[in-house]
Amino acid sequence: MEFFRIRKDIPFMRHALVFNVISALTFVAAVFFLFSKGLHLSIEFTGGTVMEVAYPKPADIEGIRKTIEGLGFADNQVQSFGTAQDVLVRLPTQKGITSSQISEKVVSALKAQDNSVRLQRVEFVGPQVGEELTHDGLMALAMVVIGIMIYLAFRFEWKFAVSAIIANLHDIVIILGFFAFFQWEFSLTVLAAVLAVLGYSVNESVVVFDRVRETFRDRRFGKLKTPEVMNHAITSTISRTIITHGSTQMMVLSMLVFGGPTLHYFAVALTIGILFGIYSSVFVAAAVAMWLGVKREDLIKPIKEKNETGGAVV
Repeated sequence: MEFFRIRKDIPFMRHALVFNVISALTFVAAVFFLFSKGLHLSIEFTGGTVMEVAYPKPADIEGIRKTIEGLGFADNQVQSFGTAQDVLVRLPTQKGITSSQISEKVVSALKAQDNSVRLQRVEFVGPQVGEELTHDGLMALAMVVIGIMIYLAFRFEWKFAVSAIIANLHDIVIILGFFAFFQWEFSLTVLAAVLAVLGYSVNESVVVFDRVRETFRDRRFGKLKTPEVMNHAITSTISRTIITHGSTQMMVLSMLVFGGPTLHYFAVALTIGILFGIYSSVFVAAAVAMWLGVKREDLIKPIKEKNETGGAVV
């Protein structure tokens, strides 16, 4: 489905070098902030106290969060757990205070707010669990990257696989750079968003690469050079890009606005990923494939001539 069709190809590749220089500088800045500031990891990665409390009526999540912040726990996670009456509270470790002391302090404050609250359970998440989650998260990220490269190499050509991975890693590092620079909390939900962006971004690259292959194979465009083929492929997919990314971004923005603190950074990571995913598919993936020397012969198998006896000429 198309809302519109652009008749004249837009010369995207004419400005590819300028935009890729900007991308390289942004990438370097993101890496710098990752090493200088680091990620503000949540207690799933660093360890902390996990509490489950229950109310006889639907809990006031925002009121509970403000009460806990008033105790000095600025970094906290408060969310509904199973039902509206059950609440899960995650708190970071504090020097000189045990997990039981933290739970007693929090429960006392919550009882002062509502005496009907009941403490269901208290658990301590050690740093060893956090290290295991970090390792598993990095392994999941690496497996996704390897899987994408293998898929693109089989479906298209190795030059497309390399360019798509460069573009996708560009998106991921920039997302992490935003979280490092602003010191936003990096939790398991944000990691899930990063993995989702990898798949979402490669989908846009696949659409563009598929149109590139179609254009190379179409005899009507036989005289077009590689930059012109890239321009035509990107221009012909703009309507689809606007429909797909526009509708997706509307859903993500609804989570950002109405999802509350629990989904806030998840939606932020997706928003950054979607915006940079569009940009990287056009100006990074396509441009890198062009600079790697992709050509018509890479995507069209030569036709073997047959001799008089019907066999192929070697």
